[in-house]
Amino acid sequence: MILVRDVFRLKFGKARDAQAAFKDIAAKARSSPATGARSMRVLSDLVGPYYTMVIESIYDDLASYERFSTARTDPEWRAAYQKFVPLVESGYREIFTIEEAV
Repeated sequence: MILVRDVFRLKFGKARDAQAAFKDIAAKARSSPATGARSMRVLSDLVGPYYTMVIESIYDDLASYERFSTARTDPEWRAAYQKFVPLVESGYREIFTIEEAV
């Protein structure tokens, strides 16, 4: 299994707006048969850089993650995502192999 972490640095004071916008994105993604994520969760900063939002998703393998890219072509998903984009300063992605669950 793999863990995908999308880390977003949000614009100052926009955390609540970004969380609300992402709920719409997640709903559109879950309704797509191409999503393939076993689970997804949203994390927000408690310490460290302010206004950080992390989306963690677990997939069976990279092929399952790649299938998610077809969900991103859905017009409803893209419209929801365009409401999220203006709230973000920057971001990056991390992909890990889950070696062991404890």
